[in-house]
Amino acid sequence: MQSRDATYLIAPDPAAPRLTRAVTGTDQTGATQTIPVVEERPLTIYLNGQEIVTAMTIGDYPQYLALGFLKNQGMLREGETVTGVDYDEDLEVVVVRTDTPTSHEEKLKKKTRTSGCAVGTVFGDMMEGLENLRLPEAELRTSWLYALAKRINTTPSLYLEAGAIHGTVLCQEDRPLVYMEDVGRHNAVDKIAGWMVSQGADGADKIMYTTGRLTSEMVIKCAHMGIPALVSRSGFTAWGVEIARQVNLTLIGRMRGERFVCLAGEDRLIRDAEPGAAGEDRKRRSAS
Repeated sequence: MQSRDATYLIAPDPAAPRLTRAVTGTDQTGATQTIPVVEERPLTIYLNGQEIVTAMTIGDYPQYLALGFLKNQGMLREGETVTGVDYDEDLEVVVVRTDTPTSHEEKLKKKTRTSGCAVGTVFGDMMEGLENLRLPEAELRTSWLYALAKRINTTPSLYLEAGAIHGTVLCQEDRPLVYMEDVGRHNAVDKIAGWMVSQGADGADKIMYTTGRLTSEMVIKCAHMGIPALVSRSGFTAWGVEIARQVNLTLIGRMRGERFVCLAGEDRLIRDAEPGAAGEDRKRRSAS
């Protein structure tokens, strides 16, 4: 059996400059404490000559964030070629250029503030494009889930360093591929979407793992990315579950260690590893 590379394609870099700032305060005893605190900065996204949105973000991977946001909002359509993605760090602006003229005045008038951290925003009809969408019948194994949870939760990250942040990981079977973080879970998902667009990556054989709540907009983004399985450490909203069932998405939440709840796509879940089996096996080996 061919072994696979166990390393991430993109992993968090907690030591990267500009992501955190040292801030001094006092603890419950009055002792001085200096801790790293996550930075927030605005990023304005343009599509050709039109200003689309200003998002609050930690500032890493701005090109991926812009591409993914536009893709998930339906502003980059199939067959449209991206001819350039330019980032100006001083102005904190990303300009995405395409080979055809674009205008989204009507869509921009229909703005919805989402339930996302850092105040997410979606434009136009949230359900647009979902009417006839059915995600592929992709299996999801519990052995993959347990391996992913262990690997992701022990990966050095900005969350472990400073907190106040969400993480989202694109995975394939039991291997985490691309791990993005941001103050808003939607930003982290959009960064992954932007990476997929830039790489021409297919979502049909992928799993999305997130620390955020499984709300309607999170399910919708995952569906538009063509990813048939969405997993979270957090809980669900009823509308998120309804949409997941509608588009054939396997939805798993409240995943803590080897415990989870599946509220959509149960028929595609293969229980090939019993909870606690790996731990019991390790105990038997150490005792022998």
